[in-house]
Amino acid sequence: MKSPLHLFIIGTVWPEPESSAAGKRMMQILSLFQSQEGSITFASTAAKSEFSADLENQDITCRTIQLNNSSFDDFVEKIQPDVVLFDRFMTEEQFSWRVAEQCPGALRVLDTEDLHSLRSARQKALKENRPFKKTDMLSEDIAKREIASIFRCDLSLIISEAEMNILKQVFGIDDSLLHYLPFLLDPVDEHTTQQWPPFKERNHFISIGNFLHPPNWDAVLNLKKEIWPLIRKQLPDAELHVYGAYPSQKVSDLHHPETKFLIKGRAADAKEVVRQSKVLLAPLRFGAGLKGKLIEAMQCGTPSVTTDIGAEGIGEEQNRSGFIKNNPHEFADAAVKLYTDSSAWKNAQKKGVGIINRKFLRSDFESDFMKRIVNLKKNLDHHRSNNFTGAMLMHHTAASTKFMSKWIEEKNK
Repeated sequence: MKSPLHLFIIGTVWPEPESSAAGKRMMQILSLFQSQEGSITFASTAAKSEFSADLENQDITCRTIQLNNSSFDDFVEKIQPDVVLFDRFMTEEQFSWRVAEQCPGALRVLDTEDLHSLRSARQKALKENRPFKKTDMLSEDIAKREIASIFRCDLSLIISEAEMNILKQVFGIDDSLLHYLPFLLDPVDEHTTQQWPPFKERNHFISIGNFLHPPNWDAVLNLKKEIWPLIRKQLPDAELHVYGAYPSQKVSDLHHPETKFLIKGRAADAKEVVRQSKVLLAPLRFGAGLKGKLIEAMQCGTPSVTTDIGAEGIGEEQNRSGFIKNNPHEFADAAVKLYTDSSAWKNAQKKGVGIINRKFLRSDFESDFMKRIVNLKKNLDHHRSNNFTGAMLMHHTAASTKFMSKWIEEKNK
């Protein structure tokens, strides 16, 4: 039975599915609600880019909104959505108190995308050259903001099982406020695998990821300085093709044809360049969430070498589409093995298919998610009465953020 709802999404940016995993994730969520034959309004304070998805062509109403401006209040009161989704905790901070005032009956949902505080704490530990501990997050100011946002919302979408555990174990967040919703993919069937180029027809190593995302930039530097020279010693004729959206000058400066470290920039068709490559390299030293590049590699039949952080939420060593190695020398050796050993390569490719079909099928998550949304909407008062912490935080948010925002609005007049 369909559950048509009016979904209102407030986005930090307009989704760019060909630029980032976050963009792909947003399009998947939009598709879930569209399957219920409801209506969708998408709004953002950001300007659209040439790479933004054409949402209007998909029957989604698009609006530009302003920060610290009461025009938003009039707008959201007029449309009266059933569900309001914030695409990051910063967006929730800016707009949730306005939504709560103008549409108190709207279900407020936060799509965390990944835990920003987890990524930040890991990055800090890396800079300080020490092991990361989950309890490091407790001292992060960004964690205090992010966790407060989760409590203020009626439901938060969590993309990784590892992050579900952190939220419950480290921060004591109740299951009633969380919903595990990973990437939502179509099955990889035999017809799909038969279309993949075989081992002998594939060439080159590949690295791919939006260069504006700090973990991706760090991984490229790690490849350049530590790992690629080790691979080159064993495979002097191999090439590494480095793709990613928004390459800056510092990225372009890494281009070095003499060592076959080749900066390619934005891929016109990311899946195609991954599909034609032999092995994907993702030496991520910090980060959070699910890594879209690794999921996409499995969808393309391209084995990978990554780290524990890269594989988080996807699969352990024995279930990986490739290898998990944290030491640069071991990472390089694993990359060479996959590149030269067709048996190891084919076995890794097969495991990747199993991971997609076992852990990330849209059909396994769609029904439960929509039922959860509908049930929460029907029992919203009762649900909120059991979340005193959230009510308390919303009260203090309305008493602080609200008046700061109104002061800024007056100042800007």
